[in-house]
Amino acid sequence: MPLRLPYNNQLIGLVESELGDARMNVKCVDGKTRLCRVQGKLRFRMWVKKGDFVIIRLWETEKDTRGDIIYKYSKLDIGALKREGNLSNLTKNLE
Repeated sequence: MPLRLPYNNQLIGLVESELGDARMNVKCVDGKTRLCRVQGKLRFRMWVKKGDFVIIRLWETEKDTRGDIIYKYSKLDIGALKREGNLSNLTKNLE
């Protein structure tokens, strides 16, 4: 299965803190921290915790402050990102 990368209105981020009710603060690669939620249809299928790398889809109206978590990278995916050199660029921007 190919490695999933963000496109169009999506960004990669790192979950900084869990706020409850499937909401969390996510530090995105563009340097902004956004309040994100796990989509309703994925809420009980995808468990996201602090320190996970995720793909978020930005909201149309509040792009700078809100988003939906649509994908969580597995440990194998993170390894593939490291091998391709993508993760070093991401972590540099996330710090």
